Amino acid sequence: MTAGVHDEVLRVARDLIRMDTSNAPAEALGRAPGEETQAAEYLHDYLSGHGVECELVARDERRANLVARIPGTGGAPSLAFVGHTDVVPADPRDWTHPPFEAVVDDEGWLWGRGAIDMKGEVAGRAVAMAALARSGFRPRGDLWLLAVADEEDGMYDVGMRWLLEARPDIRPDLALNEGGGERMVLSDGRVVLPVGVGEKGTYPVRVTAVGEAGHASTPTIGDNAVPHLGEVLRRIGLGTAEPQRSPLLERTLEILLGEPPGDLDDALARAGRLQPLLLDVLPALVGTTMAPTLVGGSSKRNVMPARAWVELDCRILPGTTEADVERAVRARLGDDLRYELTWPEHLVAGSSSPEESPLIDAIGAVLAQQGETGSLLPLLGTGFTDSVYLRAGAGTTAYGFNPYRATSAEVVAEGFHNADERIHVDDLLHSVEFHEALARRLLG
Repeated sequence: MTAGVHDEVLRVARDLIRMDTSNAPAEALGRAPGEETQAAEYLHDYLSGHGVECELVARDERRANLVARIPGTGGAPSLAFVGHTDVVPADPRDWTHPPFEAVVDDEGWLWGRGAIDMKGEVAGRAVAMAALARSGFRPRGDLWLLAVADEEDGMYDVGMRWLLEARPDIRPDLALNEGGGERMVLSDGRVVLPVGVGEKGTYPVRVTAVGEAGHASTPTIGDNAVPHLGEVLRRIGLGTAEPQRSPLLERTLEILLGEPPGDLDDALARAGRLQPLLLDVLPALVGTTMAPTLVGGSSKRNVMPARAWVELDCRILPGTTEADVERAVRARLGDDLRYELTWPEHLVAGSSSPEESPLIDAIGAVLAQQGETGSLLPLLGTGFTDSVYLRAGAGTTAYGFNPYRATSAEVVAEGFHNADERIHVDDLLHSVEFHEALARRLLG
């Protein structure tokens, strides 16, 4: 692939990063959330300029989704390259380079919010699609690019879930989204590349400690709920999961350990010693996590509140029910505290796709053709992606994968929602080459 394509994908990635599409409540941003239409319009103009069918589909005119397609001639499944154009907010005080200036340093690192999550991936997939269209590629199955809004928050319902409901014609058989592809070098010398075969779901809960209001000048009058909340927080701790066995985790552990996992705690410890990143990832996959993230108490400094609360960001395995989560939270808190549970959002179920499929086979074949010696590691994602909606709404077999070579697994992991997010520019070209080859193998 020519140096011109390298320059092209770098330009697209930098242009996207320079668009501040931060997605958070308006009161936190001081403006409307997302504003992803600017990115969708940019991709529309770029891709249509290379002969790709494009349209903007929007529930909110400021938050459009891009739908692009190279029509298939028949005889193969349809494939969607998937991405989101919103990003989480970034405080420039914490960054080496301003997060929305898309600085490229002397060592070839592209810095900026979205470099990893996930405007770099969107750029790679868009340029691959443009390159295919320029070459006259006629796929046997439809090739889609879906670049959607509101993935990082989801509460506004203007992104993938709504898009699939509004457009029943968008039903890709296969999809490639975010959530894997970094090269993990294990302590025994092996190299594995995680492929996201599924994601945990979410069901947040608010725990409200109950006391009795009183004047703060006399702390012994009333029953201040804040100290009770402190005890709630002590019992929740970091919100780690109580271990439970699941087929997917056991398969992951079997590949890592070279044998059936046996005792789960022992298997997690041994697998964690193979790669430091696994020390945090694997324990999050054994059950319901309930990390405390939001807290609140009195609305006035001189009033001891009758109620103080914490919201727990509960992440759940596929198949977990509302009742399962409630049981897990109550078991952690015990029965000797006064508290109330409420549910600020509905349950979004986790889901997964088969560990073996034509898309998995094609990913492996393309990587081998490009000289990759590592092996694929099926892994459940600890966080949420729009693949959940694709599986539920379109019956899609969806995976998370984007290959990284020059960007280490540690830098990739640190980039998600953190300061100094960055990607090596060589990986942008590698992404283009991979996605173009994948489309040709599956649909050619």
